[in-house]
Amino acid sequence: MIIDPLTPTAPPFPAILGFIAVSLSWFIAQMAKVIRCWVRDRRFNFRWLFDTGGMPSSHTASVASLATVVGLYYGFVTIPFLIALIFAIITMFDAAGVRRSVGRQASILNKMMDDIDEKGQVAEERLKELLGHTPVEVLAGACLGIALAYLICGVAA
Repeated sequence: MIIDPLTPTAPPFPAILGFIAVSLSWFIAQMAKVIRCWVRDRRFNFRWLFDTGGMPSSHTASVASLATVVGLYYGFVTIPFLIALIFAIITMFDAAGVRRSVGRQASILNKMMDDIDEKGQVAEERLKELLGHTPVEVLAGACLGIALAYLICGVAA
């Protein structure tokens, strides 16, 4: 067995703090969206807790927090951190790129369906358009996740 000199022999903080940091990152990001929608619409919709899209990105907050926790726990020049970082980058790219493009396509298809429906030909269910995130929403999620991980785990270390 090869011992990595960069991996701590004694954990720098209890592992449960990592779970708390990642979970809290997701929860706070989702609650921020719920509060924004509640203030905007003056009503509460339970579905907002689990809806996709919006500011900040809860997916990004979670994976950024996870990568930061892994870096703080194992070190930032380790294979576990590299794995978490690549996972975070792919998730952020998907949130801002692929899912946003799918949302734009849904918008175009919905307009096409409206045009067809007006002519009385086909009535189909509308597609969900808010699927992805803008780069600003992804950046806000990343900042939230990293900050919470440092506050919860970095202070303990």
